[in-house]
Amino acid sequence: MQEEAVLAEFRASKALLEGHFLLSSGRHSAHYLQCARVLMNPERAGRLAAALAAKLPHDIRRKINKVVSPAMGGIIVGQEMGRALQVDAMFVERPEGVFELRRGFSLEDGDMVLMVEDVVTTGKSSREAIAAIEAAGGKVIAAAALVDRSGGAVELSVPFTALVELNFPTYAADELPPELAELPAVKPGSRAKP
Repeated sequence: MQEEAVLAEFRASKALLEGHFLLSSGRHSAHYLQCARVLMNPERAGRLAAALAAKLPHDIRRKINKVVSPAMGGIIVGQEMGRALQVDAMFVERPEGVFELRRGFSLEDGDMVLMVEDVVTTGKSSREAIAAIEAAGGKVIAAAALVDRSGGAVELSVPFTALVELNFPTYAADELPPELAELPAVKPGSRAKP
């Protein structure tokens, strides 16, 4: 799937928002990708996940025996990646502020895990999810996301594949452009605190 086709899926589902957004990373942006909207259609979610799975390097793809994603945003794409790769999918969540496996999910020592996100900006959630997966006995051999907002700069300590890379600028609170500072910030993400 080419980048323009991926962006067409986001536009068709009204998943690309404009305004003033406070991202989960704590940074501000004039653009926000509401991946829940692009993933709300099961056929579209399946197409995007299949395209992302096909983009993974073959040597990594054949080793994966589990997919784990962080709640909330990664759950649907993680489930669809599990389907595309024909392996079990589960998720980590933060009931007490730190990612952990719950709901009877578990990993065997040595499980080869693909960690999947919807959007990666700074990689903070991804790194926290990877740490939780490894603490539970899994070996994260790669990470993937529908969208890389880092400009290719994210460092996750494992190979990282994104379906599309978008380079919307992000800003610290003290470096907002005047036109963005005039708008009230909306926090559409799932993390309670930056």
